Amino acid sequence: MMDHLRLSSSSSSSSLPFIFLLSFFLILISSSSFSSSVSAASFNVTTLSFDEGYSPLFGDGNLIRSSDGKSVRLLLDRFTGSGFISSDLYQHGFFSAKIKLPSDYTAGVVVAFYMSNGDIFEKTHDELDFEFLGNIRGKKWRVQTNVYGNGSVSRGREERYNLWFDPSREFHRYSILWTNKNIIFYIDDVPIREVVRSEEMGGDFPSKPMSLYATIWDASNWATSGGKYKVNYKYAPFVSEYSDLVLQGCAVDPIQQVSAAGCSEKDAEVESADYAVITPRRRTAMKNFRSRYMYYSYCYDSLRYSVPPPECVSVPEEKHRFKETGRLKFGGHPRRSRRRHGRIPVGSSSEDQSDI
Repeated sequence: MMDHLRLSSSSSSSSLPFIFLLSFFLILISSSSFSSSVSAASFNVTTLSFDEGYSPLFGDGNLIRSSDGKSVRLLLDRFTGSGFISSDLYQHGFFSAKIKLPSDYTAGVVVAFYMSNGDIFEKTHDELDFEFLGNIRGKKWRVQTNVYGNGSVSRGREERYNLWFDPSREFHRYSILWTNKNIIFYIDDVPIREVVRSEEMGGDFPSKPMSLYATIWDASNWATSGGKYKVNYKYAPFVSEYSDLVLQGCAVDPIQQVSAAGCSEKDAEVESADYAVITPRRRTAMKNFRSRYMYYSYCYDSLRYSVPPPECVSVPEEKHRFKETGRLKFGGHPRRSRRRHGRIPVGSSSEDQSDI
């Protein structure tokens, strides 16, 4: 590049600022290029008002509906967090919301957007998670996805990512597609993770009706650097905002036996929708996202799993980036895993999520 720019050695010192600015510009171009390459037309979905599809779960005083009922805020203060739950349980579907996360100092704060049936099937519950892990000022929010099936809490399937945007500055859409064949996690219109049902996964593939949850709560004991940084209520209340709520699936009674015929029409509708198809363009976007922003994968964590879980498919382009801890080869220090406790309401029982 130096020859290409025709910079002589005598001018090299004076050119350092230029080189720095050029490098910074190239980084911005790279980030912008990713954002442009993954953007696509919005999904064709039908949104609901809060009262049409949801009910308060806990911390009612910290749940604030908008005047038109189309959006809601969840607050965490020194007294309580808050949350809401879908009024129905669903057997498969597409579940989505535009979410804006708290800003400033958010260490120890966890915002969760997830599906679960742990309140009904306590020992054999299923779960699909988006968990947003707060951080100290100046460091980015981190996002985790997780999958549990049939009570397989000892086999957490965590992946963790950074983002190409600041999720506290504006709304972005987070979505979970769950069918009988696969699970796809989306951020905006970008698929960031796909879990395909396979014989190897066996009964660990989520299969029972689940509710949709959104919560904000104090996870000081594990969420930021393994509990080193706690929630600082000087910055309270911490506010997460939700709009454009989507529940598209087959609503069922979990107590009754759910027949395939009972949901076949709705399942077919969901599976034929635009969001159910990972087109070649989306496949490329997912590959690019994972190569740039995924910083932990359970499939590459050989300390935790001496033999990778049977559903794991090693992707050479991903694997070479990770140490035996499943974390990136550059920077950070692995920490001993510990069980996390105290999630309210019922949710995932994943391992300690120490930052790297």
